[in-house]
Amino acid sequence: MPAKIRKLIVQVDETRSEMGKSIDPPVRKALAMAVIDNPYAGRYAESLDELIAIGEELGGLLGTRCVQALGIAPEKAESYGKAAIVGEAGELEHAAAILHPKLGAPLRQAVSKGAALVPSSKKMGGVGSAIDVPLGHKDAAFVRSHFDAMEARVADAPRANEIVVAVVVTDSGRPLPRVGGLQPHEIKGEDGLR
Repeated sequence: MPAKIRKLIVQVDETRSEMGKSIDPPVRKALAMAVIDNPYAGRYAESLDELIAIGEELGGLLGTRCVQALGIAPEKAESYGKAAIVGEAGELEHAAAILHPKLGAPLRQAVSKGAALVPSSKKMGGVGSAIDVPLGHKDAAFVRSHFDAMEARVADAPRANEIVVAVVVTDSGRPLPRVGGLQPHEIKGEDGLR
């Protein structure tokens, strides 16, 4: 069963200067969010297969929307992350069902590769709740310059029977990174770590 989407939101955050220094090219993060009906709201279900399938659907949809918003080819995406906020008639496991079993593969396809785990966060929350979507380099977890986050919030969601699902994709790391670690040009991209 496809996701019942009430709302799709896409936005781009572009940093052009930091600490008086010009950032050229700018650091850009794209956030895509879907506000969906929770098919298990108000009841316990042993199997969460509908949400697992919805996660697969949204991984591709939201990842593609992010790449399009950045105006880049998928292989130019550098980092990614995912998050979900479940309304009060649901449970935290509903977010886990969307985010973990199947959302990753279509997101990786949308950003061309993605050897590293997709950082994630989840929470219960009411209308207007915010969540930080954690970010990491898509091909190598040890690239410190890409450890970051982007806040996601929908003013009128999640309602009690809804879930907000968010994906962030970037075309770069943080502005002015200088804490060492593996550099993007040193990535082997084989094991998701280095």
